[in-house]
Amino acid sequence: MVRLTRAQQQERTRAAVLAAAKAEFTERGYAAAKVDEIAERAELTRGAVYSNFPSKRALYLAVLVDMVERAAAAEHSDSAKRSGTTEQNAIAESGTTSTVPQPPAPSEGSIADALGAFARTWLERMPLADGTPSFGQAHLRSPAGVLDDEPIRDAFGQVTHLEALLLALALESHAPADAPFVRQVRRAQLVLRLLEGPGASADPALGFGDPFDIVQACAHLGGLALADTWNPPHLPYVPPARACRDRWSPPQELQDLITHRPVGFAEDGVITLLGTNRLKAAEEAVRAARTGDRITVVVTTADPAETGRLVQLRAGDFARCLRRVFEPGAWPRLRLVLDERGLLASAVGVPDADDATEYAVRVQHGTIVTRAQGPGAAHGAATFDLTTADVSHTTPDGAAP
Repeated sequence: MVRLTRAQQQERTRAAVLAAAKAEFTERGYAAAKVDEIAERAELTRGAVYSNFPSKRALYLAVLVDMVERAAAAEHSDSAKRSGTTEQNAIAESGTTSTVPQPPAPSEGSIADALGAFARTWLERMPLADGTPSFGQAHLRSPAGVLDDEPIRDAFGQVTHLEALLLALALESHAPADAPFVRQVRRAQLVLRLLEGPGASADPALGFGDPFDIVQACAHLGGLALADTWNPPHLPYVPPARACRDRWSPPQELQDLITHRPVGFAEDGVITLLGTNRLKAAEEAVRAARTGDRITVVVTTADPAETGRLVQLRAGDFARCLRRVFEPGAWPRLRLVLDERGLLASAVGVPDADDATEYAVRVQHGTIVTRAQGPGAAHGAATFDLTTADVSHTTPDGAAP
């Protein structure tokens, strides 16, 4: 019999707890589930459960994240198989091989069509009106009971702003190339409000209307005339960024929550650290970016087990819906990563990043050339004019070393 290493045993224990917790939460829902019952199902002690997950809420969110991760991995596997089959067919027809990946077909149709397709994809995750596939699955989709204190509710509200931005960017990329630019954030917010029901923490098992009516209503919002402009009143008063010349030593790859693929951070662009209480500011990084800039939004938190998992769950599940409707080029420059171990924050020079962090740097040719901190940091770092700057080496807080 092969003896397991300590790490392997810990992984096995964690997997057993997750499986038992999924069964318990599916059967009873979050509020009624008991950690003692989960431990009994897993044939472990209560202490063993808490040694892997600090709270019932952390365990519940970990179960949901595991479900989303498995679904996303399965979709990537199916996509790879389809791509391989398509490439083989093309080779057979042409008699040649090519190592150059073919770009996806351009998106077609109107914004109304895109919103209708997105609404259908969103609603496919929900249980049907007759209880199929199971009422227990509805329990697992519901955040009811989890948002029971102000910090987690605040983080949830900020994530919804981030979701609206992601949908808006996808819609903006869907518009005809010769059409004038129209910001789509307000439209995205309306659609998500409709899809979420009367409250973001509502139980999806309750049902809020015929799904076909909801799809039609979302599509109808695609033709609604909205005066949507980007003009935050505080941006003209943002303190200027600081020029610097600090060596950039990027950490290892992290998973991009939008594409569900690992990404590196060596290339030029703007890296913005945003705590979970500041996620609404992600749009500042996007709108201030120069042509060709790579924008990386890094989510930081002092509570990775609960708040971090909530962000990973919501953003990951939301992006999974978007990927099924919009082409990969819908977010050509934006990446979203969760820095739960503080690797990127430490590399930038902010080792104590938390839920209130707002900090941005511009990376150019392997060097951090601009730093900005506080409200409007992303805007300041992205728009700073380096040609007129007094460049010097600085610490992250702006003081001379």
